[in-house]
Amino acid sequence: MRTFIQSVSVLLVSLFALNNVIAAEPREIRWSELKPEDYEVPAVQDPSFYEMNPEAQIQPHLDAPVVEALDGQSIKIPGYIVPLEGDDRRVTEFLLVPYFGACIHVPPPPPNQIIHVEFPEGVPYAVTYDAVWITGTIKVEHRDSDLALVGYQLTADSVESYF
Repeated sequence: MRTFIQSVSVLLVSLFALNNVIAAEPREIRWSELKPEDYEVPAVQDPSFYEMNPEAQIQPHLDAPVVEALDGQSIKIPGYIVPLEGDDRRVTEFLLVPYFGACIHVPPPPPNQIIHVEFPEGVPYAVTYDAVWITGTIKVEHRDSDLALVGYQLTADSVESYF
């Protein structure tokens, strides 16, 4: 009987430990999950449209709603890097956006479609030209940068090439 109880105890401890490992895995999310279901993200025009219409280059929907339930979650999300801070080798602070050219070649997306990321380890510049996966803990918090108003903050645990 004692051996049975010890075996069950070891099994329960093992299951608890496994559950903690599984719970620690980041949840892979899509950009659509950063906005409430009833909110429509404004369409992006071809860059030539913005060249011919500079008044359309402003960030739309500054009051775009965020998803409060994401606060504090460990996530993994793909996107493109818009550098903000770093040195001649690495980018340590950047905006993560859902499509190439956002904030640079076309207007910034609404705040609920931009994540301000800090990654003290730094992302090598060569990685910043393509899509990346960002893993870390997301925080629902507005912040104004030189390029755009953002609705989310994230301290990155890792940055990997998407391809």
